[in-house]
Amino acid sequence: MSHTYEKVSGNKAKLTFTVPAEQFDEAMQKAFLKLRGRINVPGFRKGKAPRRMIETLYGEGVFYDDAFELLFPDVYEAAVKEYDLHPVDRPQIDLDEIGAGKDLKFHLEVFVRPDVTLGEYKGLTVEAEQQKLTDEMVDARISQDQEKASRTIDVDDRPVQEGDTVNLDYAGTVDGVAFAGGTAANQTLKIGSHQFIEGFEEQMIGMNIGEEKDLQVKFPDEYHAEELKGKDAVFHVKVNGIQVTEKPELDDDFAADISEFNTFAEYKDSIVKELTEKVNKSNEIAAENALVDKAVENAQMDVPQAMIDDQAEYMVREMAMRMSYQGLKIEDYMKYTGQTIEGMKAMYKPEAEKRVKTELVIDAIRKAEKIEPTEADIEKAIADQAERNGLDVETFKKDLTDEQKDYLKDNAAIQLVLDLLKKDATILEKKEEKAEEAKPAKAAKKPAAKKTAKKAEESAEAAEGEAEKKPAKKPAAKKTVKKAEEKAEAAEGEAKKPARKTAANKKTAEE
Repeated sequence: MSHTYEKVSGNKAKLTFTVPAEQFDEAMQKAFLKLRGRINVPGFRKGKAPRRMIETLYGEGVFYDDAFELLFPDVYEAAVKEYDLHPVDRPQIDLDEIGAGKDLKFHLEVFVRPDVTLGEYKGLTVEAEQQKLTDEMVDARISQDQEKASRTIDVDDRPVQEGDTVNLDYAGTVDGVAFAGGTAANQTLKIGSHQFIEGFEEQMIGMNIGEEKDLQVKFPDEYHAEELKGKDAVFHVKVNGIQVTEKPELDDDFAADISEFNTFAEYKDSIVKELTEKVNKSNEIAAENALVDKAVENAQMDVPQAMIDDQAEYMVREMAMRMSYQGLKIEDYMKYTGQTIEGMKAMYKPEAEKRVKTELVIDAIRKAEKIEPTEADIEKAIADQAERNGLDVETFKKDLTDEQKDYLKDNAAIQLVLDLLKKDATILEKKEEKAEEAKPAKAAKKPAAKKTAKKAEESAEAAEGEAEKKPAKKPAAKKTVKKAEEKAEAAEGEAKKPARKTAANKKTAEE
C-alpha cells in the first residue's frame, strides 16, 4: 500500500492512496463472508450461495462498499500518523479506481488542525479588572450568615408591612374571565420582593389576616404570555397568615452559633481572610484571561469552520449537562424560551471561535516552549480538582479514569503556560467604562408562573454565568478513524463515517 500527501490550502490536506489488488481482493472476500448470511439467492439457503453466484446476480460491486469500509480505517490511520496530521472533520473521499483484480485507488481531502504563527506572548502589558475588598463586600457576606441563622415567626396583631412574608390565596381574571396560571391557594410571597406584577405587592400592604381584597393590576407590554400582554387584570386575594423574619444580633453569641470562633471580631477576621483569598484568585484569573486574549490577538491562524461548529455543538451539550444537574431538560428550556438547538449553536459560535483560537495558541506556546508538566505539577492539578469537588485527594485520585488523568495532565500543562505568560507581564487595572452596556431587563413575573419556566431561566443564567479559569479543554480535533463503520474517537463520541463518492452502483441485495 502506498500513499502521498500534499497541502491543498492552509488547513486542507490531500491524501492519495493505492492499495494493491491482492489486498483489496482479500477485503472483498472478508466482505462476502460478512454479508452472505443476509443476501437472498434463489435456490440457496441464506449464507450458502457461492460468492461468484452472488456477484453474477447482483453485480461485482455488491461487495465494494463493505470491502472499502474494512480497508479504509487502517490505511487512513497509517497515513495520518506518518504525516503527523490532526484531522478536525470527516474526510471527503473520491474513489478513482475499484474492482476485483485491480489496485484500489482513491484520494481524500480533510481539514486538519491549523498551524499557528505566534506573535508576542512574553512580557505583555494588559489591562484587567482588579477587584478590591470593600467593607460592603464583608457586610454582605456576614449578612448571608445572618440570613441563614434567622428564624421566622408568626404575626397576628398587625396588618401586612413591607418585608413581611404573606400566605395568600389569589384568583386572577381579565375582563372577568379566569386565565391559566392565575389562580392558587396557600402561596407565600415576600412583600417587596417584586416577584409579582408591579402594583400587586404594594396593594397588599395594610391588609389584615382573613381580609379579602381586589387588586387592580396591568400586565407589562413585554409580558411572556402573548394573550396577557398589556391587559388590565383583577386579582382577588385573601391573606391567610403573616410572618416576619427575625435576624440575630451580630455579637459574640451569633459568631459562636454559626462558626468555630468565640467572638464576633475573630469571626469577622475569618470572613475578611476568606474574601481576600477570593478577590486575589479572581484578580489572578482576570489577569490570566487578559494575557491569553492578548497572546491570541497577536497570533495568526486560519481556523477551519468545522472546529468552530464542533466547539459550538460541544458548548450546547455542556449547557444541557449543567441544566440536567438541576433537574431541567434542555428541551423544556427551549420550549419556554422559544429557542432551538440550531439557534443556540449560532449564539455560541463567536465564543466557540474564541475558545478554539485560545486552545490552539496555548498548545502552540506549549510546543514552542517545550512545556511538559512534571509529576509534581500533575499531583497539584489533581489536588486542586479534588478540593474544588470537595473530595479527599487520595479517594479522588483512586477513582480517576485514564481519560480524566490525561485531562488533568493537560490542565497542569495549561497552568504552566499561564505561569509563563504571567512571568514578566505588566497588569494594569482596567479603567471603568464611561457608559455601561444596557443589560436586558428580566421578564416580569406573574402570580402562579410555571415553576418549570422559572427554573429554566435560573438554570440558563447559572449555565451561562459560570466563570472559567482556564481555556476550555475539550477534545477539539477528531482522532484518527479506527473503523469507518464505528464512532470516531473524539471525546464527543459522535459517529462520523467517512463521506465518499462510490464508483459502483450497488444493487439491492438484502431484504
